[in-house]
Amino acid sequence: MLDKTQDISVAVQAWLDEFERTLGKPEPTALNRLFVAEGFWRDVLALSWNLQTVAGRDDIVQALAALAPKATPTSFRIAPNRAPPRGVMRAGTNSVEAIFDFETTFGRGGGIVRLVPDAADRDCLKAWTLLTALDELKGFEERLGTSRPRGQAYSRDFRGPNWLDLRNASRDYSDRDPTVLVVGGGQAGLAIAARLKQLQIDTLIVDRGTRVGDVWRKRYHALTLHNQVQVNHMPYMPFPPSWPTYIPKDKLANWFEAYVDAMELNFWTGIEFEGGTYDEAEGHWTVTLRRADGSKRTMHPRHVVMATGVSGIANMPDIATLENFKGTLLHSSRYEDGESWQGKRAVVIGTGNSGHDIAQDLYSSGAEVTLVQRSATLVTNIEPSAQLAYATYNEGTLEDNDLIATSIPTPLAKKTHVMLTAQSKELDKELLDGLRRVGFKLDFGEAGTGWQFKYLTRGGGYYFNVGCSNLIVEGAIKLKQFEDIEGFTADGARMTDGSTIAADLIVLSTGYKPQEYLVRKLFGDGIADRVGPVWGFGDGLELRNMYARTKQPGLWFIAGSLAQCRINSKYLALQIKAIEEGILERAPE
Repeated sequence: MLDKTQDISVAVQAWLDEFERTLGKPEPTALNRLFVAEGFWRDVLALSWNLQTVAGRDDIVQALAALAPKATPTSFRIAPNRAPPRGVMRAGTNSVEAIFDFETTFGRGGGIVRLVPDAADRDCLKAWTLLTALDELKGFEERLGTSRPRGQAYSRDFRGPNWLDLRNASRDYSDRDPTVLVVGGGQAGLAIAARLKQLQIDTLIVDRGTRVGDVWRKRYHALTLHNQVQVNHMPYMPFPPSWPTYIPKDKLANWFEAYVDAMELNFWTGIEFEGGTYDEAEGHWTVTLRRADGSKRTMHPRHVVMATGVSGIANMPDIATLENFKGTLLHSSRYEDGESWQGKRAVVIGTGNSGHDIAQDLYSSGAEVTLVQRSATLVTNIEPSAQLAYATYNEGTLEDNDLIATSIPTPLAKKTHVMLTAQSKELDKELLDGLRRVGFKLDFGEAGTGWQFKYLTRGGGYYFNVGCSNLIVEGAIKLKQFEDIEGFTADGARMTDGSTIAADLIVLSTGYKPQEYLVRKLFGDGIADRVGPVWGFGDGLELRNMYARTKQPGLWFIAGSLAQCRINSKYLALQIKAIEEGILERAPE
């Protein structure tokens, strides 16, 4: 591999120059010599107006030949003011990684190419992975930095409304409907609303909470984020450098309030979104919003963005005989604090993050706790193992790292997580052996792909150990298997061996229903069937119906971690802007 920065840069620019020249040629097979046979191309709106991954040289060449003539990508160059081309290892493969800029007919983009020597062609450097991503639309750039609005101080009307008057009028919507209605005020809703604000798209967020941030504030008392602060910044407003490594939920909730104010986002609290219907001829929705006082408001937004998260509707499984229990029964989403259960007996059913955290919170509050395992669960220590996936965010800029994250195609991400999972199993060997000794059933994801792909496919099924696993190994928190419960009685659970687990409280940490359940409830069977499954991969290489146009015009979905929402909100917002400006069709072909 080349090891001199200057030589690497020369090689990269030579590849970019040849790529641009070849894209313009009528014979698409000329592109063959630029890619290795097992290469990948991920396009995020730049050429295809989709989020799509193409695998294999022949398919890449065919797709580029079909899309390039319309998008006319040009001006490929190594990006200035970004990380320079360098040698890296990704998914176990050494490559030359370079960030580049380019333009298309309608926008400006950025990308990453990774070059590897092709043993089948005299070790000539060829593309192993290629990302092309849209950054901005020409003529509709975000109003940031030197392009920021001048504000009233530049041209004051002393007898007219001031800034606060204008903000209040904007939030009120007494004389208009928003162009975009965002349902849900967590990180997903705030991120997409902030992006749309910078593109001058009138956007209203509605949330059932009584305060901005209640989506985090109302969760259980001891909750903190399980990934580190450097990964979790919101768009445009990074967290202060004084913030703790792991953000407490109330601190994040308060930041959300400050974020809404600072970014001038229109946000209605205490609102229940009751659903809506779509008018194909008019190209807008008719939706109903119910206020806390019972009054209702009908609106006609052109777009509805569902930002209710992966965890939408609580999953309350039909557990035989559970209705016999006469104590307190809660889903984990309604659990708040263990202090009121001091000296009491609690059973927590479910061994994901919430189940473990709630069990540990109850134990720390002085309750006698039994954790019931329903299915095998992935367990990994929060440090260092759970943080291995975020190693790139410990160096370089957030902008570069977000692009790197975007550039990794799903098959290589899976390969990476298999490697990380194997590494974490070695790091956590003592803990995992202890859990096995007490009968805890362990699982490491499909084909060993680890916790990240459990999250991306099912939204749970793992635990980042912050101490609960140690308490289980020590016997301080008792462990039982759900299959050993014969049935429930008025005062607890009767086991197949004849013993009884007495309980004053049972917490069902049983996860949440898929998003399509919420779609069906709010929009009806027709739209739910048209859209199909939301989240997970199905047979494809992209998350289903996430961050992109769906088969239902004007209906969008955004969910995920703070990092996922920060990254993908930009691409979702660009699509809505392109539709509003007549650049893009409302639904994919």
